[in-house]
Amino acid sequence: MMGEQKMHTDDFCNIGKQVIEQEAKAIQLLLSRIDEHFARASDILMNCKGYIIVMGMGKSGHIGKKLAATFTATGSPSFFVHPAEAMHGDSGMITARDTVIMLSKSGETEEVLGIIPLIKRLNIPCISLTGNTRSKLAKSATINLDVSITREACPLGLAPTSSTTVTLVMGNALAATVSERRKWLMEQNQDESKISLIGI
Repeated sequence: MMGEQKMHTDDFCNIGKQVIEQEAKAIQLLLSRIDEHFARASDILMNCKGYIIVMGMGKSGHIGKKLAATFTATGSPSFFVHPAEAMHGDSGMITARDTVIMLSKSGETEEVLGIIPLIKRLNIPCISLTGNTRSKLAKSATINLDVSITREACPLGLAPTSSTTVTLVMGNALAATVSERRKWLMEQNQDESKISLIGI
């Protein structure tokens, strides 16, 4: 009985390890995608005069809520807008001063694509994080960041696992980069102010 119990425990632990290994591999792939597109996305967010609006459906929506909280906590005011609710009035929360971040694994999510005309009408930047660089969303966005994966980490390969993880990590990287840039800019301005005072 103890032997059987130990065997089951080892099996369960192996499954857990495999999931973590698969997600770690997916994150590792992101390193090669921190490129000029990423830098441009951080420029866009730095220049945002209003709010950073994060949008996504399903599991991408859950990740979007977390990213909105992270941007706000790191000095970039942000909030989440549900795409379906936006189609029924909440789009009024988006203004011409804002920047939109769209999350969609397929890049073909109907509710997300339904917001594109409003974004075009307001003439505001849209950063998309998609798992399909040839998707409608990727092509419609101002800049697209590739968060594609080779496979999901769940044993069946179906549940959003690796895909949501890499989206979260890419979003965290953006938030941290923008936060650090704001800090550096603030320090530069403080140094310039000190120099100006010395000259008085």
